[in-house]
Amino acid sequence: MRDNKKVVYWLLTGCALIFIMVVVGGITRLTNSGLSISNYKLIHGVVPPMNQQEWVEAFELYKQYPEYQKLHYHFSLEDFKGIYFWEWIHRVIGRLIGVVFIIPFLYFLFTKQLTKSTIKKAILLLCLGGFQGFMGWYMVKSGLIDRPSVSHYRLAAHLMTAFITFAYSFWVALDIIYKNNIKPVVPNMKKWIWVGMIILILQITWGAFVAGLDAGFIHNSWPFMAEGKLIHETVYIEQNPVWRNFIAGKSGVQFVHRYLAYFVVAAILLIWYKTKKISLTTAQKNGINTLLIIVFIQFLLGIFTLIYQVPVWLGVTHQVGAFCLLAAMTFVLHRFSK
Repeated sequence: MRDNKKVVYWLLTGCALIFIMVVVGGITRLTNSGLSISNYKLIHGVVPPMNQQEWVEAFELYKQYPEYQKLHYHFSLEDFKGIYFWEWIHRVIGRLIGVVFIIPFLYFLFTKQLTKSTIKKAILLLCLGGFQGFMGWYMVKSGLIDRPSVSHYRLAAHLMTAFITFAYSFWVALDIIYKNNIKPVVPNMKKWIWVGMIILILQITWGAFVAGLDAGFIHNSWPFMAEGKLIHETVYIEQNPVWRNFIAGKSGVQFVHRYLAYFVVAAILLIWYKTKKISLTTAQKNGINTLLIIVFIQFLLGIFTLIYQVPVWLGVTHQVGAFCLLAAMTFVLHRFSK
């Protein structure tokens, strides 16, 4: 039987691994571990340093780059081992995702357990996974030249590629799970859900900008960016022309991320309101209700993450919230699509 339960489990396993990778990636970012491994070895890199000499060699290589020279010049070998671990496990999970995708895909392909439609979608997933690996390398490369951090644009591209790969994997799994399911026609709802999805993607992108610029460590108050000041007075000009502040300035990027959050909540409330008086399937109702719950939890997580100046556990939890919100939005969009 083509597109059977085994195929669904394979796709959902990939989704779970991407989730784990995003969590570890968040920890890697918040612990400043991302530039601890400056070279990229596809096979040999799976094995970490196994003895004192190899650790010393890895540390000496790290010392040649800006992060050590400008930021971590006080590090001992033991300090280096701490940040090395998170980047190493992040890369190992990335390789594991590749193996978990490619080997079962070839098995399902040769045993003819995939429909032509699913084969095409799986090939696109393969391309997305490969591009995600490339973006990881491209991101790290930006922090090995003259700056002790990676480009926040490349960080955002790396994160969004992971999120999009997850969302599409989940979508393909839902196609199979609900392949015989008839959905009621709900006029105009699909376009509103797409509006919500686009705003959410923009919000996640600006969240990555905030992370890449360490912009969560300033303006640690809510609801205003500075207590007792009007909103427009709190966006401090850091760059010219002025519009660059909103994509490359710490204050401006945080400003956009803060207020996009209100638009995300408003969009989801609108979706919920428009479906209140419509006859829906159980899956559609559950999807909308879950989306509403998650968005309010995520909003609160964002506030606490900011107020407490981005402790690692809260920063990672906030990123997980974004992941869950995207998953819920993907599910709802799928259930309201033709």
